Amino acid sequence: MFTKDLEMCLMAAQSEAIDRRHEYLCVEHILYALLHNDAGLNVIRSCGGDSNLIKQDLEDFFSQQEEVNENKLPRQTKAVQRVLHLAIMHVNSSGKASADVGDVLVAIHRESRSYASYFLQKQDISRLDLLNYISHGIAKVSAEEEKGDSYDFEVGEDELGKQSRSEQNPLEIYTQNLTRQAEEKRIDPLIGRENEINRTMQILCRRRKNNPIYVGDPGVGKTAVAEGLALQIFNGNIPEMLEGAEIFALDIGALLAGTKFRGDFEQRLKAVLKALENRPGSILFIDEIHTIVGAGATSGGSMDVSNLLKPALSKGEIRCIGSTTFDEYKKIFEKDRALSRRFQKIDIHEPTLSETIKILKGLKSRYEKHHQLRYTSGSLKIAAELSEKYINERYLPDKAIDVIDEAGSMVRLRSGTKRKTVGVPDIEKVVASMARVPIERMNSTDKDKLRDLEKELKMQVFGQDEAIGILVQSIKRSRAGLHHPEHPIGSFLFTGPTGVGKTELAKQLAFIMGISFERFDMSEYMEKHTVSRLIGAPPGYVGFDQGGLLTDAVRKNPHCVILLDEIEK
Repeated sequence: MFTKDLEMCLMAAQSEAIDRRHEYLCVEHILYALLHNDAGLNVIRSCGGDSNLIKQDLEDFFSQQEEVNENKLPRQTKAVQRVLHLAIMHVNSSGKASADVGDVLVAIHRESRSYASYFLQKQDISRLDLLNYISHGIAKVSAEEEKGDSYDFEVGEDELGKQSRSEQNPLEIYTQNLTRQAEEKRIDPLIGRENEINRTMQILCRRRKNNPIYVGDPGVGKTAVAEGLALQIFNGNIPEMLEGAEIFALDIGALLAGTKFRGDFEQRLKAVLKALENRPGSILFIDEIHTIVGAGATSGGSMDVSNLLKPALSKGEIRCIGSTTFDEYKKIFEKDRALSRRFQKIDIHEPTLSETIKILKGLKSRYEKHHQLRYTSGSLKIAAELSEKYINERYLPDKAIDVIDEAGSMVRLRSGTKRKTVGVPDIEKVVASMARVPIERMNSTDKDKLRDLEKELKMQVFGQDEAIGILVQSIKRSRAGLHHPEHPIGSFLFTGPTGVGKTELAKQLAFIMGISFERFDMSEYMEKHTVSRLIGAPPGYVGFDQGGLLTDAVRKNPHCVILLDEIEK
């Protein structure tokens, strides 16, 4: 039921009683032995106690005890038996396999009629402090530390001491060191984004409100910019004011996990902030920073992560980098004016097609090493082009990187082939499966489609040659560049009796062009108020923050044929 480390402490306590010729083995002997153990020393220090003062108090206590001349083993007091029994009960209730040093310290603290418990309380060590540390690794932030004293990270050197080191340092538990990941070559290189990196450095070097926030669509590379900054810090390509800086990515999930009691979460975050303040040059990175608004708040309370961060952010005590999307920034983050004013907004826009191709070429070696194959230059170019055209609701370069990654996985897993090269056909096959577009449509160019468009439409819809000719002529004129780039390629009103092929012509046009087809039966929108179902509710009405059926369909499939059927109704 006891760990080897605890057994050695109990044996040391008995030896101490024998050496001092004491008749009884007391709780004070056990505490004295625990103070000479690295794990026990770490617990006492983490709870704000001074081990040297406790040892001095114990020495004074031992000097007042009578010595016996008989050479016999000291007998255990009932207090020692109660302490060991309480430690075993604590282990059983917590579901652990065996009792360790921390469990015995908690039991000693509960033995309130002993001098050992009095000496612990004299150092302002509470039972809750002990439980917080041994259960969650939360170190106590004392009043002296709040005034600016150094944060204690001293630990033992044995195996248990190494384990305690990760529990003692809150940065090891609740953050990830991006600079260390860059040193270990676990971060992909950053291609481009020079303006964003330079603006970030300018903001970080400010005296106050030196907190940049990256705002951009999902997948445009907000986190990659922060990782690229960590890579530049490791490589030394930074101004003198940022030399020696480290970037720590905050893990909100780890910060919240296991916080059973009120105050646990706040104490963890305060420990992280205190560790950052006492580590010169440290930079906190919070991905999806809108999640800190309301995180950790109890029902009816306003104390959350954002309110705990505000004082440190405004004074410039710590530097923080955040990232979020345009929607979350507008709906959540910007509503907290006191928090948003402490951050300097940096827009991260979607890269162009040429920039995406450069990014793919820069990441090419990483994916070749992972998949153990080679990408042709044409495959990278076609991956960027096809992903931009056919994969909607996602942004470059994320969707293009996903395409080359999945293409490499497909070629490597393909059975019965020894080919180790990813070519254009492989990219087309992957995009066709991801975008649910027939691969035949992808293999042919737009010129081929336009050249045969009129012939194929006439083969599918009979007796409407004149209407098909006007329709195809308008599409060709638009594709030649003779149209407004922000207007639809063409808007047509098909009139005629029922059953002559109006709806079928629109369906066949979408199928032959290889684009999406969206049909809306306008007979469902005869009432005036039902127009909100199509284009969304106006400001001030229910559902204003939600899109309409038509707007959502166009946002999902920008390249599509929209048919407003039965429009006369």
